[in-house]
Amino acid sequence: MRGIWVIVPAAGRGLRFGGQVPKQYLQVGGQPVLAWTLSTLLSHPLVEGVVVAISADDPWWPGWTEFGGKPVLACLGGGTRAASVLAALQALPEQVRGDDFVLVHDAARPNLAGADLEQLIERGRQDPVGALLAAPLRDTLKRAGDDGGVDGTEPRERLWRALTPQMFRRLQLTRALDQAAGAGIDVTDESMAMERLGLRPLLVEGSETNFKITTWADLERFAYIVRTRDPGPGTRGEQEQVQQQQQQQASSADSAVSALPGPGSRVPGPGTPFRIGQGFDVHAFAADGDHLMLGGVRVPHRCGVLAHSDGDVVIHALCDAMLGALALGDIGRHFPPGDPRWKDADSTDFLRHCDGLLRARGWQVGNADVTVICERPRVGPHARAMCTHLAQVLGIEVDAMSVKATTTEQLGFTGRGEGIAAQAVLLLVRA
Repeated sequence: MRGIWVIVPAAGRGLRFGGQVPKQYLQVGGQPVLAWTLSTLLSHPLVEGVVVAISADDPWWPGWTEFGGKPVLACLGGGTRAASVLAALQALPEQVRGDDFVLVHDAARPNLAGADLEQLIERGRQDPVGALLAAPLRDTLKRAGDDGGVDGTEPRERLWRALTPQMFRRLQLTRALDQAAGAGIDVTDESMAMERLGLRPLLVEGSETNFKITTWADLERFAYIVRTRDPGPGTRGEQEQVQQQQQQQASSADSAVSALPGPGSRVPGPGTPFRIGQGFDVHAFAADGDHLMLGGVRVPHRCGVLAHSDGDVVIHALCDAMLGALALGDIGRHFPPGDPRWKDADSTDFLRHCDGLLRARGWQVGNADVTVICERPRVGPHARAMCTHLAQVLGIEVDAMSVKATTTEQLGFTGRGEGIAAQAVLLLVRA
């Protein structure tokens, strides 16, 4: 049988999942979820390579060109899953013929069993249309009424949950997706597009453990599986190879988003256990207002600050320190003050975004220390609340987060009561 190429749509932002980093890039066991997904797919002997559809402004894509010794191609995806799959179908190498089978697999479905993949390929290639992994429904189904009460019980016989991979011929799938798009129909999987043409793909029963990460509980479930998994022969070597590939690509990936690319932007190897960052922020006081936001806490004050966002100097300094430790520029690069999206924005969202960036690269905050510089307001009574809030966002212990204050002895703009500043220092450690 001819070799098979795989398409992995990974242009989604995972809005239902929440957080700033798309779920396919979150770290589990020292690797992004996407690495676990590709590992199983590319370990099959008939799989020749993979095309990953990513978003146009994806700062997290590691830049892989090969994985497990097989080629990885990247293309720009679309606004929907179907559009991303279509783009990837067009990006397949020329040697992939129209009647060749291709697999489509979810980026955030990392726990695919090799035996399920083998069964899908074996049975799918014998079907004229193709096949998909699926699982029969085993739970009792209830229909809800408008008032939220039970309005009946639905029969579950002959109902299946569609999984991935799904396996179809390149030309047929392209036509099916094109026709659905032309009709203005957003198909939710490839089988749905094929069904619209009157075709009947084969259902191949797959394992219930082939779940898609859609919630934080799913991510924790997969992390537990990874922690308790028997590595088996050869797996350790494969994981080391993956880590080496990530380290080799990290330099170019980081320099693409760094304000200061160059030799110093190379990501350190496993022997470097920490990074240090420092940040600074300042805001002038406004003529009106009745409070300041400091460390995510509302602090009463005679006036507010002049700022595009909520002007939280504590969080802004922390974000600057995190970005600096990652060599990713400064906060203004990521949240430009002229961008209307950040008008009156909650700075805690900035902090979550920066925390996601460092976790996607295998780091987490070890401890952080912020000094607020002002004559007024008094910071001390609110420092504990700030530490609690910041520690919760960063996923660290409260005693690893410090917020304190000082004055400039009535010297300079802070001494004259014209504004407020903050300075942050933090340590990043390997996640």
